[in-house]
Amino acid sequence: MGPDQVPTVTVADIPAEPTRDDKLFLLDVREPDEWAAGHIEGATHIPMGDLVSRLDEVPRSARIIAVCRSGNRSGMVTGYLTKGGWDAYNLAGGMMAWAAGGRPMTADSAGAPFIL
Repeated sequence: MGPDQVPTVTVADIPAEPTRDDKLFLLDVREPDEWAAGHIEGATHIPMGDLVSRLDEVPRSARIIAVCRSGNRSGMVTGYLTKGGWDAYNLAGGMMAWAAGGRPMTADSAGAPFIL
């Protein structure tokens, strides 16, 4: 199953300032340096390579939105999660689409957030 064959949402489908709650879980699967440079406020960071060992951190009661830089890695993660029974969706265009849509981001380092 490729990233274009998994359930997908667009930036417009997500609230401009999503809140962490029981209904929506933003899962950023990028590498630590990508996360530190800029990410969605309230998202949870679990790098793709760590996902299997950290599945207990991904709630089954929420709608999961997987995010990466462009949508490829998060598409693979979405396919994996949906096969496992999660209500998971890939963010089309990833963080590039989020930033292009003028959506707010935060960074772990000084300076303005950016997409690495």
